[in-house]
Amino acid sequence: MAAAVALDKTLGSLLIGLVVAAILTGVAIVQASYYFTHQSDAWPLRLLVGVVIALNVLHQALITHVVYIYTITNWGDLASLQVIGWSMIVEGNVNAVIALLVQSFLAFRVWRFSNRNKILTGIIALLIIGEFVALSTCNALTFHFHANMVYWFAKLANFGIAINALAVAGDVLITVSLCILLYRSRTGFRRSDTMISKLMLFTLNTGLLPSVSAIASLISNHMAKDTFINIGFFFSIGRLYTNSLLATLNARKKIREAGSGVQTTTQDLTLSGTTFANMGTRKPTNISIKINTTQELATDEQLDYASDPKKIKVGNLGATAC
Repeated sequence: MAAAVALDKTLGSLLIGLVVAAILTGVAIVQASYYFTHQSDAWPLRLLVGVVIALNVLHQALITHVVYIYTITNWGDLASLQVIGWSMIVEGNVNAVIALLVQSFLAFRVWRFSNRNKILTGIIALLIIGEFVALSTCNALTFHFHANMVYWFAKLANFGIAINALAVAGDVLITVSLCILLYRSRTGFRRSDTMISKLMLFTLNTGLLPSVSAIASLISNHMAKDTFINIGFFFSIGRLYTNSLLATLNARKKIREAGSGVQTTTQDLTLSGTTFANMGTRKPTNISIKINTTQELATDEQLDYASDPKKIKVGNLGATAC
């Protein structure tokens, strides 16, 4: 019974994490295919998407190797569960790079949308760099000391707590910052406010997903020591970052469709009646009122909340009477 419980919390956690990560990898590949066939961004952004997808595929191969070593190569050898293989160390580094790329992209958006607020962006950058340095240092020490699980939990567990804490802080700050900046850019016009509200809701939903996984990993790292539960959650963090990035890029068109294109409506209204100036005359005076209504829809770059919010213009309304 003890062995079964140990396997549930070790190999079972790794297997569940592998399956969830594989599903999310499939979702990311589908989203990437849609992105490359339906979006026409500049080459740096397309390169970013390509690199992130390639890293996700590499990470999937590495965690598959981790589970294969534990379940097939060392089948029946419970002592092997104490060994940290090279593929587990490398997959941690790959996850670190994925998180660094996606979070840096989001931080750049905060910088642009906050009118280049150096303090806010600097704090976010410190959290992102701190997470990357902590994870890289932890992996380097693990490799240098040929650490096993007993050594890791005794000497390096605090790195795991710091990594997850920094990840949560960075993700939450990015998400909250974007939502607040979007809210402040509301114009009072129904169509523009509808698009901004959709952007806020979408940012909240996608931005907090990696945070939920990091929080779960943080809690399990503290509450369920000597198990692989936290590793199972950690397997999926890179996928959640990737899917959040792709969902954000692919949703721009649908959010843009929430508004309307540039529309110019001219209406000539002729009101037959007696004006106040001619109330004593018999001949009524016709009043011709021309109303010009122009609505401008923000461009694709404006609606992906990477540009200056002051450029979003909706509702130039003018009326002339003759």
